[in-house]
Amino acid sequence: MARRPVVLVTPDLDVRTNHRGPVGYLQVQRYYTDRILDEGGLPLLAPPVQHLPDAHAVARQLVDRADALVISGGGHDVDPAHYGEARLPACGDAMPERTDFELLLLSLAEQRGLPVLGVCGGLQVLNVARGGTLYQDLPTQRPGPVAHTMMGPKTRTCHDVIVVDDTRLSSIVGAGRVAVNSTHHQAVKALGRGLVASAHADDGIVEAIEDPQHPFFVGVQWHPEAVDEAAHRSIYRALCKAAATRIGDTP
Repeated sequence: MARRPVVLVTPDLDVRTNHRGPVGYLQVQRYYTDRILDEGGLPLLAPPVQHLPDAHAVARQLVDRADALVISGGGHDVDPAHYGEARLPACGDAMPERTDFELLLLSLAEQRGLPVLGVCGGLQVLNVARGGTLYQDLPTQRPGPVAHTMMGPKTRTCHDVIVVDDTRLSSIVGAGRVAVNSTHHQAVKALGRGLVASAHADDGIVEAIEDPQHPFFVGVQWHPEAVDEAAHRSIYRALCKAAATRIGDTP
């Protein structure tokens, strides 16, 4: 059996308290791991390593063992200090340990030329890593007719995005309209270095970004792993195929 490409996935960090006291958890929704497995990849959770004296070297070992990187979404916001802005009242809580680790992994992954996919908040990390900025809160900074924070399960779609023709994303899902889910209150404001917008919502909000000079550097503002439709599955299929080229095998 051919080796599956290893797809490194950043987890959410959580602390829960039981009868023994507080316990730290790493967690990632099964939507991610199931979709990666279904499309031929092998998901690997990436535990934060900043507490180690050789954190950079250990992070490099993680990236060196991977064929692709997924920066997953989460229930936190990127600290506005990362893009040179003061925190606004509507900005959500930051998770410095996670964001700092993701920025480190992303830097190392880019050095190796790994395929990278940023999902929801992960798209925002990709943009900030390249020097871009974010709307800290769409309802107060950029109100519009599109509901970007949906109610109900993420397996449903709630609004369309318009995929720009002649982009990597359009080569994967096709150009034109795609119905997506939506669970974000932040979004790209200024694009980072080398990035282009490859999809927009009807209100003009950037819904996908990519680096056209990179083999696979894509961010989407929705959660394609949660929607069991061809266009959304194809994003993870393309990621896993790009990852497989790193090992000379295609799933």
